[in-house]
Amino acid sequence: MNTSKNVLNNDVEIKGNLKFSGELTFDGKLDGEINTDGVLNLGENSSVTGNINAQTVVVRGKVNGNITAKEKIDIKSKAELFGDIRSAKLVIEEGVTFVGKTEVNPNKATPSAAPKPSEPTKIPEPVKLPGR
Repeated sequence: MNTSKNVLNNDVEIKGNLKFSGELTFDGKLDGEINTDGVLNLGENSSVTGNINAQTVVVRGKVNGNITAKEKIDIKSKAELFGDIRSAKLVIEEGVTFVGKTEVNPNKATPSAAPKPSEPTKIPEPVKLPGR
């Protein structure tokens, strides 16, 4: 396993997709996707517009996109996240701005089959007596 630690500081701006293994601390601006089988640390100055796929993601900055993490998403106190998140584990500190849907599924459980809506009960017509 590659355990290298990479750092991209807040003066870095990237348009395009970012792919790496190991660990990356990103504190700049990115307009594009991030894909990794490693750990992504987004610093306080980071701003990501695009989807993130990673093993683990720690968010301290701004993300406008969906995050999928195989292991864990950790959203720190002043982070701003606009997008849906999916992960096995989720930590959200107090003070986070988060707008989106979450799916936290540590045991990879699949929803049981939804119950089928039963037939609407038919109310029998009142019997009409002849001659009335």
